[in-house]
Amino acid sequence: MFLFQPNSRIKPSPFLEAAILDGLKMANVYNRMIMPTSYGDPEGEYWRLINGVSQWDVGVERQVQLKGKDAAKLAQILVTRDLSRCEVGQGKYVAICDHRGTIFNDPILLKLADDLFWLSIADSDVELWARAIAAERGLDVEICEPDVSPMAIQGPKAEDVVAHVVGNWVRELKYFWFRECEIEGIPVAIQRSGWSKQGGFEIYLKDAQFGTRLWNIFKEAGKPWDIGPGAPATPERVESGLVSVGGDTDDKTNPFEIRMEKYIDLHVPDDTIGIQALRQIKVEGFRRHQLGIILEGDTPAPLGVHREDIVASGKKIGMLTNCVWSYRLKANIGFALVDRAVPVGAQVEVLRQAGRSNGRLVEMPFL
Repeated sequence: MFLFQPNSRIKPSPFLEAAILDGLKMANVYNRMIMPTSYGDPEGEYWRLINGVSQWDVGVERQVQLKGKDAAKLAQILVTRDLSRCEVGQGKYVAICDHRGTIFNDPILLKLADDLFWLSIADSDVELWARAIAAERGLDVEICEPDVSPMAIQGPKAEDVVAHVVGNWVRELKYFWFRECEIEGIPVAIQRSGWSKQGGFEIYLKDAQFGTRLWNIFKEAGKPWDIGPGAPATPERVESGLVSVGGDTDDKTNPFEIRMEKYIDLHVPDDTIGIQALRQIKVEGFRRHQLGIILEGDTPAPLGVHREDIVASGKKIGMLTNCVWSYRLKANIGFALVDRAVPVGAQVEVLRQAGRSNGRLVEMPFL
């Protein structure tokens, strides 16, 4: 393997120093930042998330801030979900599409005030997109990337840890709702959310200088629950059917193809970007759908840097967009983006780098 050469274009998160001290062994690049992916014990980190509580540096989830008289208007233009009844303190999982209805980001939108929104983004340049749209529409809104970096506390014991730090009021937070507060003088927003299905919170640090200190506050508070470091690269993400836009999508994927129909409100205003195309797709039908796949074999064989073709009866029907070893299913599993005519239960072949592998298409989530 080669070494990664740091440079000023790739930024660290405020928690990276603490993550390194906790034994960080592997990382990748996300939103032009270093994202921790493993601390050297992937199976141990997996079971910690499933059974206990895991601490993640997810500072790569950058915020795009919309502030000003037209902030709410721009937010609705950008996302294909109805925001008309979104309340201050509420978050929503949303899709951002281009004019063809192609999804290129799936952030969490947080409403901090009637004229202030954050888009907690996946891996693409939403700030540049928002600036261009605001200028083209002549909107009165300031757009920036604020000094805000999330840290996640995930797993079935996460609520106990976070409540121990800030109080039992967090137990009453509904999913995606948040509250701003201070932890030992450190400004944060605490949201019930996270890139796992095991439950938990994201702690939005609002001053980067306190990154290591905030990490250590939760690390110390979580000791009675055996907290430890982890990362969202765990197989739990795939087992739970959580989509990675950009990883599990291509430049033609619309939200209907990746099980996001319930997050698309076709009645939003006509000037919402992509909504006209999505209405047409809904009428005409979409050509692909996303299914799970379970591959034969008892040896872990994760996907590399290339997606792999899926064939049936000698014909290409789609692609494998990810593949991980499931410790609970004892099998290689992944997401298949295939022709919509191909049904659940179909037997297929995947053209893997090591040779052909048989598989079966299944509904998601796997567990």
